[in-house]
Amino acid sequence: MAELPIAELPPARCSGRFTISTLLGTEEGGRGQYVPTESSSCDSAQPTQLSGSTLCTRTFGYNTMDVVPAYEHYANSKGVGDTRKGRPSLADLHSILKPDPGHLCTPVSDPQRSNGLTEAGPEEASVEPGTDPVPEPVRFGWVKGVMIRCMLNIWGVILYLRLPWITAQAGIALTWLIILMSVTVTTITGLSISAISTNGKVKSGGTYFLISRSLGPELGGSIGLIFAFANAVAVAMHTVGFAETVRDLLQEHNSLIVDPTNDIRIIGVVTVTVLLGISLAGMEWEAKAQILFFLVILVSFINYLVGTVIPATAEKQSKGFFSYRADIFAQNFVPNWRGPEGSFFSLFSIFFPSATGILAGANISGDLKDPAVAIPKGTLMAIFWTTLSYLVLSATIGACVVRDASGSLNDSVVLGSLGCEGLACTFGWNFTGCTQRQSCRYGLSNYYQSMSMVSGFGPLITAGIFGATLSSALACLVSAPKVFQCLCRDQLYPLIGFFGKGYGRNSEPIRGYMLTYVIAVGFILIAELNAIAPIISNFFLCSYALINFSCFHASITNSPGWRPSFQYYSKWAALFGAAISVVIMFLLTWWAALIAFGIVIFLLGYVLYKKPDVNWGSSMQASSYNMALNYSVGLSEVDEHIKNYRPQCLVLTGPPSFRPALVDFVGTFTKNLSLMLCGNVLIAPQKQKMPDSRLIADGHTKWLMKRKIKAFYTDVVAENLRSGVQMLIQAAGLGKMRPNILVLGYKRNWRTASPQSLEDYVGILHDAFDFKYGVCLMRMKEGLNVSRVLQAHMDPTTLAYEQQASTIFQSKQGKKTIDIYWLFDDGGLTLLIPYLMGRKKRWGKCKIRVFVGGQINRMDEERKVIVSLLSKFRLGFHDVHILPDINQKPRPEHIKRFDDLIAPFRLNDGFKDEAIVNEMRQGCPWKISDEEVDKNRVKSLRQVRLNEILLDYSRDAALIAITPPVGRKGCPSSLYMAWLETLSQDLRPPVILIRGNQENVLTFYCQ
Repeated sequence: MAELPIAELPPARCSGRFTISTLLGTEEGGRGQYVPTESSSCDSAQPTQLSGSTLCTRTFGYNTMDVVPAYEHYANSKGVGDTRKGRPSLADLHSILKPDPGHLCTPVSDPQRSNGLTEAGPEEASVEPGTDPVPEPVRFGWVKGVMIRCMLNIWGVILYLRLPWITAQAGIALTWLIILMSVTVTTITGLSISAISTNGKVKSGGTYFLISRSLGPELGGSIGLIFAFANAVAVAMHTVGFAETVRDLLQEHNSLIVDPTNDIRIIGVVTVTVLLGISLAGMEWEAKAQILFFLVILVSFINYLVGTVIPATAEKQSKGFFSYRADIFAQNFVPNWRGPEGSFFSLFSIFFPSATGILAGANISGDLKDPAVAIPKGTLMAIFWTTLSYLVLSATIGACVVRDASGSLNDSVVLGSLGCEGLACTFGWNFTGCTQRQSCRYGLSNYYQSMSMVSGFGPLITAGIFGATLSSALACLVSAPKVFQCLCRDQLYPLIGFFGKGYGRNSEPIRGYMLTYVIAVGFILIAELNAIAPIISNFFLCSYALINFSCFHASITNSPGWRPSFQYYSKWAALFGAAISVVIMFLLTWWAALIAFGIVIFLLGYVLYKKPDVNWGSSMQASSYNMALNYSVGLSEVDEHIKNYRPQCLVLTGPPSFRPALVDFVGTFTKNLSLMLCGNVLIAPQKQKMPDSRLIADGHTKWLMKRKIKAFYTDVVAENLRSGVQMLIQAAGLGKMRPNILVLGYKRNWRTASPQSLEDYVGILHDAFDFKYGVCLMRMKEGLNVSRVLQAHMDPTTLAYEQQASTIFQSKQGKKTIDIYWLFDDGGLTLLIPYLMGRKKRWGKCKIRVFVGGQINRMDEERKVIVSLLSKFRLGFHDVHILPDINQKPRPEHIKRFDDLIAPFRLNDGFKDEAIVNEMRQGCPWKISDEEVDKNRVKSLRQVRLNEILLDYSRDAALIAITPPVGRKGCPSSLYMAWLETLSQDLRPPVILIRGNQENVLTFYCQ
């Protein structure tokens, strides 16, 4: 155990009358400085965490060290108990006040102070005096930063080229159902994003930041990596979509550059290079480009709507366009399935990717003025307007264009002509021939460019396609580096930290831009996007599923830290959104879903294996607490049974790093099995300043984790060792998870230690038996304490980084023996602990031998009885030895050694009066009277003889477990220690003295 150093608190005194600006001022970034001067006084003590310049400020006129609530006191807080800059510590307010007239301080007003409620975050660098101020970074509002960006990313080529065809196949009714089903998923995800993004300050990193800070680094890291990669490949996909449209235009005018395939590559590389230049120019230029694309798409959409009301020309009628007609709307309202893709779910899988893209605004969360406002508002508005545009488009084009048309002006007929079939006949056109031959080139079912044909000016639709593809490519080109930069800075994966560096006032990830550019160009040149496109779609759906699950999980854990300001969400809707996202993954492409899940699980396993040193207050931590609490409370309702007995150990290690062998021994048989609690008694006077126990506990816990010991650490402050151990024995544990065995090291220096420490040590053993604990003493020839001069509590933060001491319990023991001397029936604990040791890999090859006392004339019978009993216990112990000579008289030299051992502790009261003897005993209770020597002579000689037997049989054993004698109350502590010393002396292997509490821990019954 450790004694605490006594430290005096330096006195301090503050003085001064406060102005209003002083009382409400702030010290840094709006907080006032505190400068020594002389004036009237205020009560204060020298703080432990605050400088003298921060006392007596930021109050409301009351002369106190306390401060009023302020933003900076809570900014960037992580762990519970973190000391916040500017707020006095509990020690400042609670410690004894020692005024010192020589230490005076007074506040100085600063006209530039704010009210302490500044929004300066930790990301904003402080400006050094004499240097130019850092320019403000570009920040966007909810319209420019989120809504427009999300709308551009949602709108794509499917709006222009596939939605009319889907309307022809599924009909207007089912097309609306497909749209609404898709939007339901994205809306639920949008609500989940809104809830998560308003539960605290959101920094850069977008989707990765939201998921990782909610679910933890394991799932967040895996989804962040694949999401960044998916965005990088999506740049190539959208760029190729643009390049194919340009290539088709060139092909129509016979102006190909090289050939169709290489033209796509050339145009794609040039396009993505231009987009990279826009991105590198800064977020301001990128935002201007996005607004330009947005205006182009709006103009193209308006152009289409105008075209639907313009009377159809003969050329357009030949291609199936007849303006708004109720008959056409009625015919197109119902489905007309055609071809291999003519099914509801096939069309749903084709359309669904066009509803995605709602994360584009969240992905640039670090560039938003107020992410908590912009992300919910902008994302949900983008979903609303894009959904409305999809519904209007499908309804309008379904009311204007028939499904089949030949495109030939010669197919016009007189109304009422014979042999004409189909709705077009009523409008003066006969498309019967191509319909029956299924050779119609135009109409909703056959012509992908129906929007261009219907519109008032066709090239504007082409411009809209250009705007949709380029805006999506640009959004992905910006999103991927932003997400990847945050992931790199968190250092969850190796070799990627290089890409975390930011440049300029917006901390632009230029290295990430270049990496994204290389990936995009690579996939453009490969030109095999059809194979990888389903995987990319599934990566985005993985993100949706995890965002929804994050919202559900954070809600279901009931953590007090889950307080989103956005209230319009439902945890059950979020769970439904997560489940349906997974279902859609398999509906789209089952093999791609399996690949996506495989990659996520692999990356998840890597982070779980590496266990990064991060603490983000995730919902997984809250869930772990809830589960532990529920199981612990539930365990209290379960009655104990011998079959479920587990050795739950309170180990008196002091600082665990001081006694690694003791820690390793108990950790060997409790790992993944039962409770291990390392107890430390800090010895200090009552009025002494207490140390930071949380800091001490964290240091020792990290040391245990590094040593891979699954144990808890706890400490108490007491005036002496025994009272501290009594506290631990009575208070340690929780419910049924309470220790039932006290494990401590053997006191090697008992002969030279102070009498009181000897009394305390033996008293601890008595206390353990009084509280129905079993007792386990461990003795090693080289001792247990490996502490150095430096006390562990002096610098607990460095414990985990110290070199770990190696012990015998960390090495394989080979084919040695574990010898159990089950001399007295203590309930079976002496058998159980070696059995649990033998189940471990390092001790698995050791042969376990059991030694039992007996009589020489009944050796065979007694051996059979013990073998039969052990077989009923199913311990697998077959090597049983009977010790018939246990009661023989030991050798004279060993008897003399014992007598010499107790000689310094004898009263030698044989010829003194009884009253004098009693007085001597009261003054020196550890002393041994002649009467006690004689009364316990047989017991003493038995320990001497047992030591001889141990030396004969177990000199080369790997471990010795033996049942020690129980010292009755009133037995002198020196005599009891002499017994333990004699029993275990001169033995090379570790000796474990195990004594149960006389209650069964083994049973051979099934119930």
